[in-house]
Amino acid sequence: MGTSLATAALLGGQRASPATTDATGMTLQQAAAALRNSSVSPLELTRACLERIEAENPRLNAFITVTAEQALAKARQLENELARGHWRGPLHGIPLALKDNIDTAGVRTTAAAKAFADRVPATNAEVVRRLDEAGAVVLGKLNMDECAYGVTSDTGYFGAVQNPWAAGYTAGGSSGGPAAAVAARLCYGAIGTDTGGSIRQPAAWCGLVGLKPSYGLVSARGVIPLSWSLDHVGPLCRTAGDAAVLLQAIAGFDPEDPASIDSPRTDYLQSLAQDTKRLRLGLPRRMYFENLDPEIGSAVSAAIDILRDLTAGVQDIDLPDVPRLSLMFVEANAYFSDALKASPDGFSAGTRALFDMGGRISAADYAGAKQRLEVSRRTVRKVFNHVDVIVTPTTPNLPDRLGGGSAAPAPRGPPLSARNTTPFNIYGLPTVSVNCGFSKSGLPIGLQISGPAQGDATILALAHAYQRRTDWHTRVPGQ
Repeated sequence: MGTSLATAALLGGQRASPATTDATGMTLQQAAAALRNSSVSPLELTRACLERIEAENPRLNAFITVTAEQALAKARQLENELARGHWRGPLHGIPLALKDNIDTAGVRTTAAAKAFADRVPATNAEVVRRLDEAGAVVLGKLNMDECAYGVTSDTGYFGAVQNPWAAGYTAGGSSGGPAAAVAARLCYGAIGTDTGGSIRQPAAWCGLVGLKPSYGLVSARGVIPLSWSLDHVGPLCRTAGDAAVLLQAIAGFDPEDPASIDSPRTDYLQSLAQDTKRLRLGLPRRMYFENLDPEIGSAVSAAIDILRDLTAGVQDIDLPDVPRLSLMFVEANAYFSDALKASPDGFSAGTRALFDMGGRISAADYAGAKQRLEVSRRTVRKVFNHVDVIVTPTTPNLPDRLGGGSAAPAPRGPPLSARNTTPFNIYGLPTVSVNCGFSKSGLPIGLQISGPAQGDATILALAHAYQRRTDWHTRVPGQ
């Protein structure tokens, strides 16, 4: 996969000197620029990440499986390609990692469940195929909540993920392993999944950029589902620019994924340069800004002041009420029921309760929920007659201690930490979380920016403009 001269120029503007900087301290874009100018090699980047994984993963528990031999072999192949003058694009030689519900041929994919502990797929998920084609080096598979059901990443068979910013605190869920790995500089980016906030909430609690793309923009084929109607696949990175590079590689129509949309190709990296001064911002204060932790409220208010200066202005709006849906429970039951019958002790009690709940919901209730979902996705379009972008806190609360107040979703609604994220899965809208500060105790705080369907380039551009005005994203755990 190639790239334009203009894109190469953008990458070249991200400077870093591996001679004076720890290679793992670079952003994805900086690492790509260093590879392009031959100041570092794919093998050097891969070895640096593997060394850091060896040193830090025993503490963080971010990886379930490390594929060191395969990663080094792929890095050598990509190094040889560069020596022959073949450059696949900005992911050529970049070490990444994958949430462990994303199928990898010949490498176990467990969904952090005992029942799947030895599950080895025969084929790659479509997103993995695209990353491989783009030249990424996959370092391994990342820890998560069991079956992607949870918001703490401490419910899985392989143990709890630690927040890199504070030992004993949750990294968020269900993509806690991806978030912890990227924040701790174990890889340059990761791919996670998001059914109710599982990319954005960990991104907020680990100080990262986490993008839930438009529903269907990125293929979910080959991803162990929690809910076909609500699942999204997307990147966790250090910057909006890094997320744009990853989205460029993984977005695109997949005729074998029923949910995939055939949207016009977009140059997400080039789109970062678009003028944000025309954008009208909407603040849905009802619910989304209520009962906030005071430190979150203060940080988000300061961030909105910056966004006000970067855009055409801010106005209060109302978002359509979000229906309570039974979709996740029914669809989870449909996928996992055979595994549950074969291995009833292969899942935790909480996850078994999810499956059981789905089995008790009638076909009529499920059909009604599907209809309400489609009505919600159509109704929310009207909001964008008046605004271009929606801004909220990502989470109302700061990270909990492991084993603390967070809980898995329930029929009455999502847990508090997913209150602001879940509606956007129902709406199917692109949504990104970007770090906007830290609590007095040093815990990260997230700002959520959402746009209309297929408005992924716009929200990334605004997140990028915000990061150019601030330095929150440059801070590193432990420093």
